[in-house]
Amino acid sequence: MYKLDLINIGRNIKVERVRKGYSQEELAELADTTRHTISLVECGIQHSKILSILKIANALSIDVNELLK
Repeated sequence: MYKLDLINIGRNIKVERVRKGYSQEELAELADTTRHTISLVECGIQHSKILSILKIANALSIDVNELLK
């Protein structure tokens, strides 16, 4: 069974967010979620539904595979 590396995914999200110059609040608005959720996902604390990860990838204008690697 494949297990997602939540710490690595969160780090990838944060790197892309910072690279694009978004605050957590701005990314949350673009991804239709909350700043708190973005924070927890970036820290690898919260398991995010795949739909949320897809929305975050879309908001960052990157392929979701970039977040999962």
